[in-house]
Amino acid sequence: MTPQPIKCVCKGTVWVLLCGALALSIFASPQRRRPAAQNKPRIDYTRFSHLTQQHRAACSTCHTFPSKNWKEARKGDDAFADVTEYPEHQACLNCHRQQFFARERPVPRICSNCHVKATPNDTIRHPFPSLGEAFLTTAKARDFASDFVVQFPHDKHTDASCEDCHQTYQPQGSSDDEFVTKPPKNIGEGFWLKKGTFKTRPLTHAGCFTCHNQESELAPLPPNCDACHKPPAVEKRATDFDQKLATTIGVQDWWTLTAWKAREASGSFRHEIHTDLKCAQCHQPVTNAVPVKSCGGAEGCHVTATLDDGGILNYEVDERSKSSGFVCTKCHLTFGNKPVPASHVSAIPKATK
Repeated sequence: MTPQPIKCVCKGTVWVLLCGALALSIFASPQRRRPAAQNKPRIDYTRFSHLTQQHRAACSTCHTFPSKNWKEARKGDDAFADVTEYPEHQACLNCHRQQFFARERPVPRICSNCHVKATPNDTIRHPFPSLGEAFLTTAKARDFASDFVVQFPHDKHTDASCEDCHQTYQPQGSSDDEFVTKPPKNIGEGFWLKKGTFKTRPLTHAGCFTCHNQESELAPLPPNCDACHKPPAVEKRATDFDQKLATTIGVQDWWTLTAWKAREASGSFRHEIHTDLKCAQCHQPVTNAVPVKSCGGAEGCHVTATLDDGGILNYEVDERSKSSGFVCTKCHLTFGNKPVPASHVSAIPKATK
């Protein structure tokens, strides 16, 4: 509707007030109101992610192999051609010029991804994650989680020994102290993390590049990052990990937390006391999953034909059948109060006469 000219006969102050009110009533039509601007979620530029759509380009778009400082990043005989440094500024400026020159104090927030302080007098960068211990012992590594998972084909490395890549982490050995941190006196049957629970895995490319290098021409070659480093699957499996419990125990080191958070079965399984077992006796090829039947062992370690034979799985399944409030604590942490899965029941062999 086109507004018509207003013919006012009022005079003086009354004329101004009446005409103003009339004009507001006409032009304040709901059809002419502009919708309120929606606040977009603020992007945290201090946390770089390879998984955002803008960053899913080829690795060589930003990373140069090898980095210019690879001989200085590792000293002497430990040095080998590798990506040992964050990308140059130009790789970021192509898309993030606005963030680089943002009026933020003391420095633009985006700088903290690579730099410790990022001032004209201090341009030191954080150690690059590929350096392993040099990075993992820094404050930046405390909440570090890689954007990628490493797809390692165990079936193509059958000539190698598991111990070449996996060792017992924080073994108790001959020490009388079996716990990672000192437990309370009234711990009773409660869980407290013990030493030798986890196994290590390679943290650098050193072992990989021993065989996969430019001289051997054994694929994948070092520059082909995405041959091994893959974006994680959309489906994220539940893990037998409790952050509150880990905080109570006082676990802070990166490796323990990372290995613990990856436990998809028994959060309390201790590798150090199972040295008589081979990895393949429990871990399935390709998936690396651990089926419940593997806990039975050759002689029925934890799964037996009858409850009287002493199988812990038999005992806990029996206790759960008696009381829904019973919590399975022999193997599990957070999974212990969930319904017993069919895989556990079917793993118990039927008693024979």
